[in-house]
Amino acid sequence: MPRRARLSLPGVPLHLVQRGNNRQACFFAPDDCQYYLDWLEDHSRRQGCRVHACVLMTNPVHLLVSADDPSSPSRVMKALGQRYVQYINRTYRRSGGPWEGRFRSCRVQQDDSLFACLRYIEMNPVRAGMVEQPADYRGSSYRAHAHGAFETMLTPHAAYLALGTNPDEKQQRYRRLFREQLGQQVLEDIRDATRGNFVLGNPKCAAEVAVALGRRASRGKAGRPRQIKPVQSGDLF
Repeated sequence: MPRRARLSLPGVPLHLVQRGNNRQACFFAPDDCQYYLDWLEDHSRRQGCRVHACVLMTNPVHLLVSADDPSSPSRVMKALGQRYVQYINRTYRRSGGPWEGRFRSCRVQQDDSLFACLRYIEMNPVRAGMVEQPADYRGSSYRAHAHGAFETMLTPHAAYLALGTNPDEKQQRYRRLFREQLGQQVLEDIRDATRGNFVLGNPKCAAEVAVALGRRASRGKAGRPRQIKPVQSGDLF
């Protein structure tokens, strides 16, 4: 069965997840994480890809990115994966690749879904029981968003910049978003959209993307799918 093409729209945020083979570790030491982030910054800048959020877990990597060229994230992940594999194999005298395959992803509507996705990404270490507070985990973008930690790799998303008129105001409002945990249904919606390469957003948004791209952008119902005629898309999000 052929794999589904990715939902590709210019400038629209993409939540992507890259997992290790058989849930095995991909990062073994702090230097591994730092090299990965340095190379992510390098390849993202080369490809014109903006990194809005990230978290490096022992196994999976979660990123929120956007690019004017919809194919840029795939090129970044391909180059980054190859470079990191060479480093890991050379450093730890291994062979083969650490990743299970191509990354999973979903397009994120630029409304409450975007902040839900940011919270989902940066709360991963807390949900996994690795730390008690997101600020305690250094392999995450939370400290930059919530406390102003300097991070050259990150490009703050417009929605984050709109939280306030100065850095302190933005950081305070961002921290407030984390006072309550995401509901179970929200978690399931994000995971389902990411696994299926669907749109994370309301049904109207998903329908607009489906029309623009001429294919399904949300989980379908049983039965023969309805044919969708492609149209020229503008800024749908």
